[in-house]
Amino acid sequence: MRVREFGSAQRETILLLHGGGLSWWNYRKEAELLASDYHVVLPILDGHAGSDRPFTAIEDNAAELIAYIDEQYQGHVLLIGGLSLGAQILLEMLSQRGDLCRFALVESACVIPSKLTNALIGPAFGSSYGLIRNWRFAKLQFRSLHMDDCFFEEYYRDTCQIAKADMIAFLRANTAYSLKPSIADTTARMHVLVGGRESGTMRKSAALLRQSIPGCTEQILPGLYHGEFSINYPDRYAAFLRTMIDGK
Repeated sequence: MRVREFGSAQRETILLLHGGGLSWWNYRKEAELLASDYHVVLPILDGHAGSDRPFTAIEDNAAELIAYIDEQYQGHVLLIGGLSLGAQILLEMLSQRGDLCRFALVESACVIPSKLTNALIGPAFGSSYGLIRNWRFAKLQFRSLHMDDCFFEEYYRDTCQIAKADMIAFLRANTAYSLKPSIADTTARMHVLVGGRESGTMRKSAALLRQSIPGCTEQILPGLYHGEFSINYPDRYAAFLRTMIDGK
């Protein structure tokens, strides 16, 4: 498990799990904003640029992160947040061990599988994978993600480093993930965020999470696309985390 750390290790720990195809820099600005008061850890998910192992399954990556928390933090941290694939891994972590954290912030997590999309991933990426190294194609893809331009160089560099097998594996996992019944037993105080401009499936996923997890709250972010809150609005995201922790 490779991670980037911000702030003093003597403070309470926050883990933030980046989105699929991105890396730790997804949360770099938030980590810098929170480092004065918390120890912020940004793990690199399996199969992504800078990771130390290939991607096999959401369940496997979740188990690895649990083992890391056990080894480094005696089995418990203050808060875990996650975006998209990272949010699915967070949900799986709490399904496997419900008391890992006091607070959980789930952003743009799909928990309604799509068999059609899942089936198309292999053929689609089998024929187009080489294009990810094409600068112009990468720029068009980047713009479709509605990310701030400041992230493009890191996005392009790291996307080019993701192996074809890893990209197909985590995209398939992302489109096949469904909630485990055990998530209802988590003791974490969970809040779910979804962009107002996200797909109907994403909004339905957010509602399903709220209905399935006792005490879970949900918020729709008007005007925002998939993952835009943490990626493009780090000041607001960091303030939101502080509000969750402070109970305001």
